[in-house]
Amino acid sequence: MRWLFGILCVCIPAVEAIGHDHREAQRPSFVFIMADDLGWADVAFHGGRFATPHLDRLASRNLELGQHYVAPVCSPTRTGLMTGRCWSRFGITTPTNTQALPFGTPTLPGVLRSAGYATCLMGKWHLGSSPETGPNHFGFDHSYGSLAGGISPWNHRYKKGPWTETWHRDETLIEESGHVTDLLTTAAEKWIAARDEQPFFLYLPYTAVHLPLKEPAEWLQRVPAEVTGEVPRHYAASVMHLDDAVGRILHALESKGLRQSTLVVFTSDNGGSTAENNDLKYPDDNCPNGRLIGNNLPLRGIKGDVYEGGIRVPTMVSWPGKIEAGHVSDPVQITDWMPTLCALAGITPATDLRWDGTDLSDLLLNKTPLAERSLYTAGPGWRASALRRGEWKLVVSGSSENPRHELFRIAKDTGEQHDLAKQEPAQLQRMLQFLKQVQQADRDSVVRR
Repeated sequence: MRWLFGILCVCIPAVEAIGHDHREAQRPSFVFIMADDLGWADVAFHGGRFATPHLDRLASRNLELGQHYVAPVCSPTRTGLMTGRCWSRFGITTPTNTQALPFGTPTLPGVLRSAGYATCLMGKWHLGSSPETGPNHFGFDHSYGSLAGGISPWNHRYKKGPWTETWHRDETLIEESGHVTDLLTTAAEKWIAARDEQPFFLYLPYTAVHLPLKEPAEWLQRVPAEVTGEVPRHYAASVMHLDDAVGRILHALESKGLRQSTLVVFTSDNGGSTAENNDLKYPDDNCPNGRLIGNNLPLRGIKGDVYEGGIRVPTMVSWPGKIEAGHVSDPVQITDWMPTLCALAGITPATDLRWDGTDLSDLLLNKTPLAERSLYTAGPGWRASALRRGEWKLVVSGSSENPRHELFRIAKDTGEQHDLAKQEPAQLQRMLQFLKQVQQADRDSVVRR
């Protein structure tokens, strides 16, 4: 089976079927769950202090990707997922409320929809915070949640300013009561329950555990007594609440008889944060004061950093009967998911979509090791960049006139404690050359205004 890409209109990338020898039941559905600011060690199976039984089970009974990389902050990661390309190609390195992707950009949901998939986003978009640049214009049949970024959990407001009112359903701003995690999960459950034989792509980018946090009493009551302090207890409750939401989604698939035919991915958009919870840029939602306790240990760094703690996140893949349980340590990146899901859906591009990512199908299905390649990270505001290749990682920071170079043998130095730039000058130069090569395509797809 082959599919040809075509652009049917200015804003919706599409594919045209030239073969009809498939049965829709043979094509997998996809559920992609993305946490917000969940740190490497915020989950119990990485040594976290809070109970995450559903995520633990997902990790132990399925495939964990031990070196899954994302961007240091949210909008860039979402750009990489939607396009299969590095976020820097679109000039996106920081959270953005203006339009991130040019209309007509081939996106993961758009390509899947054109191949016969139902597509739905329940959660945080943050690639254009007005309805005119929202998910319905980039391949989603249905969208619900926050057009902008992380929101206050009860009043569903984003930061003060033009995008404060952001809670929406299909381009219409709405008002609802309830906690954001519960609203998204309930909506996703109902959407799953309404599925028929048509394959689907459900994207669930939660706002947990992004600030500002204020959890329901029932979840605060479940936090262990040894967790003290108001914000730490709300943080713990948010992690546990998110874990329960994942369990509910998996149960909804089981109840509908879709678990065996659905590939589920769980990941986070970046590493954990230690910012002030009650950010005064948000309309008051009576959230507690204090710093978040995002935990990325033993990795170095936090959200916003190009060190491992900012960009390596807990990630699991589940497809019962297809993907065996285990652990793989091949370095992979958020940009890999568009090529991978398209391949599993039987979609072959007839034109070059300039993917930076690669198809992980053989890795997931057969544990076939990946060939060595460069994984490039452009940091917030272009202030730092990183390149992972094989066992090595290069970090470049500072100004272009006075750059700082750090070189780590990351396979042996996960915590990035031993800078080998001076001891390994030849390897440093090789890595700098690889970095120069991948940076050549930066900003080649920036939105023109």
